[in-house]
Amino acid sequence: MNIKPLADRVLILPTPAEEVTATGIIIPDSAKEKPLKGKVIAAGNGTKDEEMILKEGDEVLYGKYAGTEVQLDGEKYMIMRQSDVLAIIG
Repeated sequence: MNIKPLADRVLILPTPAEEVTATGIIIPDSAKEKPLKGKVIAAGNGTKDEEMILKEGDEVLYGKYAGTEVQLDGEKYMIMRQSDVLAIIG
């Protein structure tokens, strides 16, 4: 895949939602929470007003309604502004 987000945007591969609870109950797709964690796959260069802090490989947390879902090469990704990312993990 060859994609480069523009300005202050990042491309994130969401971590899959849990499908089975600790008690073994399988949760249907309609009841699953949207993943709030993922890995940065690509990042833009930032803008003149906002330096790009995120880099490829960062594990991040993002808001429930942040970004736009895109499908590339059969895989679902999220593309969002750096300001929609809440935190870097680790």
